[in-house]
Amino acid sequence: MQTPQVVVVGSANADLVLDIDHRPAPGETIIGSDVVTTPGGKGANQAVAAGKMGGSVAFVGCVGDDDHGALLRDSLASAGVDLTQLRTVEAPTGTATIMVTPDGENSIIVSPGANRHVTPAVLEEARSSWATAPVVVLQLEIPLESVELVATQAAGRVVLNAAPAAPLPARVLAAADPLVVNESEAAFLLQDAGGESRPGQPPGGQNGERDDAARTAQALLGLGPRSVVLTLGSAGAVVAEAQEDDGGADVAHVPAVRVEAVDTTGAGDSFVGALAVELAAGAGLAQAVGLATRVAAVAVTRRGAQTSFPTLEEVGRLDAEAGR
Repeated sequence: MQTPQVVVVGSANADLVLDIDHRPAPGETIIGSDVVTTPGGKGANQAVAAGKMGGSVAFVGCVGDDDHGALLRDSLASAGVDLTQLRTVEAPTGTATIMVTPDGENSIIVSPGANRHVTPAVLEEARSSWATAPVVVLQLEIPLESVELVATQAAGRVVLNAAPAAPLPARVLAAADPLVVNESEAAFLLQDAGGESRPGQPPGGQNGERDDAARTAQALLGLGPRSVVLTLGSAGAVVAEAQEDDGGADVAHVPAVRVEAVDTTGAGDSFVGALAVELAAGAGLAQAVGLATRVAAVAVTRRGAQTSFPTLEEVGRLDAEAGR
């Protein structure tokens, strides 16, 4: 395999998926479907998505010596991901219990398991894989000190998906190019920094919502990242890039492709994986986000996480249908 252009450092989970009619209220018991086990975890998802896009990708993480670990290894390998630095440790592979409602939305509970073993010591041993990679991708399902080590010492471009939401040191935010968050994660970071979270939908219709999202993206830039991608689900994404010459920002809205969502599990990860591959290929941020939104659009029309991610050819068919 050629030298990886994208290295994903992060989590690998077995997704335990069940369909439910509605989210249970406190104290309520409901009946769900039979559990379906599929490969997942934010880090592994992003690596698989990048691999399916034709990228040269490596994954750094930990799984257990169990059936779930074997499932993840097989899924990553089938996407062409380099697994040289995927370790098997004395802990169960991480799991995520995912409840999917009829509208395709999900609620997720993660049990980290082996992901807790992605420690700074382990990452030091794997330094040769991530330290000089052109693009390094991080999320927050591994120990924060490990994220900080890689974010601050990687020589390449750092794509930081700040999910699940957690407080981040200033020097981690400063390394992000871009910081990728959804609306709830953006609100958390802004509130943690003592700023305005801009919750809820503003008045003024679609244009008002876009203006509000643009202001939120600019507020996130004020936390220190070099660029920001704020994902908006079916409304697309907002891209904000700091301008060094005048201290301002370039902000653009990238629309989403309209599709009928079946399952949103892993859609954000497919977005991040595709984004990383495009950036490694030299695309500008807005162009890379354009591809990423189309990848996520295909993913939400299918069940599961990694099993839903499209190839570049499949995205091309979506473009042809849309007349692009």
